[in-house]
Amino acid sequence: MRYIHMDSVEPGHLLGKTIYASNGTILLTAGVQITVFMISTLKRIGVTNLYITDPKFQDIEIEEELLSEETKRSLIRSMSETLDAIRSGKDFNSRSVSLSVEDMLEDVLRNKDVLLHLNDIRTRDNAAFVHAMNVCMISALLGIHMNLNQVQQKELAIGALLHDLGKPQDEPEFDFEPVDDEAAKNKQQAKHHTWRGFQLLKAKREFSLLIAHVALQHHEHIDGSGEPRGLAGEQIHLYSRIVAVANTYDNLLQEVHNGKPVLPHIACERLLAMSGKELDHEVVVQFMRVVSVYPNGVSVRLSTRESGVVVGQHRGLPGRPVVRLLEREGDDSIGSREIDLAKENTVFIEQVMG
Repeated sequence: MRYIHMDSVEPGHLLGKTIYASNGTILLTAGVQITVFMISTLKRIGVTNLYITDPKFQDIEIEEELLSEETKRSLIRSMSETLDAIRSGKDFNSRSVSLSVEDMLEDVLRNKDVLLHLNDIRTRDNAAFVHAMNVCMISALLGIHMNLNQVQQKELAIGALLHDLGKPQDEPEFDFEPVDDEAAKNKQQAKHHTWRGFQLLKAKREFSLLIAHVALQHHEHIDGSGEPRGLAGEQIHLYSRIVAVANTYDNLLQEVHNGKPVLPHIACERLLAMSGKELDHEVVVQFMRVVSVYPNGVSVRLSTRESGVVVGQHRGLPGRPVVRLLEREGDDSIGSREIDLAKENTVFIEQVMG
């Protein structure tokens, strides 16, 4: 299996990963043969990269998943129903959210030693739901490795899943004319989606107030430069500091440079640059221990000028995967020689071929 840009997808390729619609239903099933029409449609709906199965790389499998396909569908469906309810001015089903999160936590606890890799294909329609699912999954994994108890894990996961709940509303929660600078500041804060999310979640008596504070604080920065209140350091709850890292990483992966999305190793470099400033240093350190920087199936060029495909990972050494070399420069035929970068200390990945 290989992870390639849409510009490299050709008719006849076999889809390696299922693509979901915005309501959690299946848009395209893994294994389907890709047609010219599918390529055109996928580009039109905003898909930038795909996993494909390739006979030349048939033994290369993507890493084990943190979440089952059923759990993913449940989370996406739950978020779709929740946001639809809010857009319609209705109350959302907190029990459905809670049950979906419990299933997610079971999966993450069972697979807590699996390295994190975000490989679900996004479209313009499902992007918000996949983002919520990813932030929830990353936050839950970090919470488990930071030794939060079961109650804390669930509070954190619900807060992470619903962290952007205030975004769908078109109007601010409050509407008043400011009479001085402080009132003007308060009005501006009230328009921020974090405040809207806080108000929506605070009204849910089934949820802890800490869950509402995740929505309120996830854009606050450790150095006090964040929004909406400019909190700093320990003023920001641990849940929010965890969600901030998860949210930032997933958002970075959706940025586009030179027509292509930011790759995981670049996103991780940017997280490290933000550590101790915008983001909590200890949370970032923990994140770097659980993330797959160079996911299996990604083509890379080494400092030896050889090219290859990532085929294996080392927990705790995210930047030192196992690379299977190609037969020769520019050839897609896979060779039998592998380089374990955890053992070859003088060899480095110079470029991800995308």
